[in-house]
Amino acid sequence: MIIGIDLGTTNSLAAYCRDGKAYMIPNRLNKNYTPSVVAVDENDQILVGETAQEYGILHPERKADVFKRFMGSERQYQLGNHTFRPEELSALVLKTIKEDAECFLGEPVTEAIISVPAYFDDKRRKATKLAGELAGLKVERIISEPTAAAITYGLYEKTENTRFLVFDLGGGTFDVSILELYGTILEVRAVAGDNYLGGENFTGVLEDAFFAQMGIEREKLDWKTRSAVYQAAEECKRKLGEVSAAVMHCRINGQELEYTFQQKEYEELCAPLFEQIRKPLQRSITDAHVRLSDIDQVVLVGGATRMPMIREFIVRLFKRFPDTSVHPEEAVAMGAAIQGAMKERDKGVKEIILTDVCAFTLGTEIAITRREGVYEPGHFCPIIDRNTVIPASRTERFYTIRDNQDMLRINIYQGESRLTANNLLLGYLEVPVPKNRAGDEAVDVTYTYDINSILEVEVKVVSTGKVKKQVIKGKYNTMTDEEIRARMEELSYLKISPRNQEENRLLLLRGETCYEESVGDRRIDIEHCMQEFEQALDSRDRERIQDTRRKLQKCLDSGRDI
Repeated sequence: MIIGIDLGTTNSLAAYCRDGKAYMIPNRLNKNYTPSVVAVDENDQILVGETAQEYGILHPERKADVFKRFMGSERQYQLGNHTFRPEELSALVLKTIKEDAECFLGEPVTEAIISVPAYFDDKRRKATKLAGELAGLKVERIISEPTAAAITYGLYEKTENTRFLVFDLGGGTFDVSILELYGTILEVRAVAGDNYLGGENFTGVLEDAFFAQMGIEREKLDWKTRSAVYQAAEECKRKLGEVSAAVMHCRINGQELEYTFQQKEYEELCAPLFEQIRKPLQRSITDAHVRLSDIDQVVLVGGATRMPMIREFIVRLFKRFPDTSVHPEEAVAMGAAIQGAMKERDKGVKEIILTDVCAFTLGTEIAITRREGVYEPGHFCPIIDRNTVIPASRTERFYTIRDNQDMLRINIYQGESRLTANNLLLGYLEVPVPKNRAGDEAVDVTYTYDINSILEVEVKVVSTGKVKKQVIKGKYNTMTDEEIRARMEELSYLKISPRNQEENRLLLLRGETCYEESVGDRRIDIEHCMQEFEQALDSRDRERIQDTRRKLQKCLDSGRDI
């Protein structure tokens, strides 16, 4: 039996498909949702799910949650006498789900389709697969959450020739995918998202506001009190979804404290979060080469989409009501189960051909000419753009830049920044080349990316025909997700030399953002304009600076829909 599992940040769910219809699998408490929480009690017993959640209220230092956000990292959790990595904690959740499914179905469960956020990168997807294997499951496929939800929507609604946007806001991650269903083909057109944005952040807004109103420093509180405040904020958030005002009440240091939040006040506090939501929406629309008016339907997925202000935001933005016919919290697990049934050739399931895309741009490092004979390394050359349909294979040619150069190093990067310092190094290849004049020797670099998130890099020396290959599986990256985020914040745009005029610096910053949000020819145009502008700034020629500034401004102002 192949089951579908939605391994969520806040809750995890499982489903199975029989005779063409998907059904939820209840857990041992006869509930469809298993909180993604693990705890270790004073007797060294592992607790998972709702039990762990309740235990954690009293002993928060012995509880771990929201660990999905750190899948694939080196982060560790100390629970009692035990140390766990995020994938190990996820494995404990999956093992519990597996046991519950076997008890409910009355047969062994050995295989699973597990869903992940569409914007999970390769190492996170591999960590998720590892978690499944640690739980005793053969993971047949890792499927993107919006794609799984789209399968449910497309199958049960019997909708054909439809372009729809899946708005997936869960407890800890946000994904937006644009898909097109025509006949039996479900094609992913574009994906975007934020792995650090979800319902937990909307709870955190109330928590932060409460501390500010009460004049309390969070860091001075013990674990138990912090946990109690967060739970109160979560309860207040739910009430604000039903009434215009809600009281948040907590007992801190022996004092009874409360503050009344108005719905309008809460919405204003959440304004920065809605701006975060808007960016991936803009990126997906741009990458899919469509307009808002081209979207036939907006499908809501994830528990956080139940919040009225989220739905109101969607209505204002898309000028239509979203589709809520599919259960927002169960759609992903059901879609994963249907995908499993397709693999088993269940005759009751309408066969759907899925196409997926590469979520991140893959490329290599190059050096660009600053002036005659002077090269500046550290620039990113995209080879496979994000949202390219996979499997995909692309080839680019690169040349030597020095006389008698006898070696070329191909650094392999993943990311969206034009500077490699801000992207993720996946690995490298070194290939010998015959000594010759600069530019007379060349290599063809081919990136091949398949459906299982495996990247093969092939480098062929043009003059000799010698070929060197390497399969990149992420083993060269030893940084944790937190270290990568911290480094990107520290290094982001710092390589730009100081500018005297603020408007020039702001324009460069905007250019960097637009470059990361663009692909293909538009990305090339932005890069060209930015290089011209940077060179003009270096020259300190006022007229040249003004001309290139206007050109860059015009380039950046084009192509906005949201």
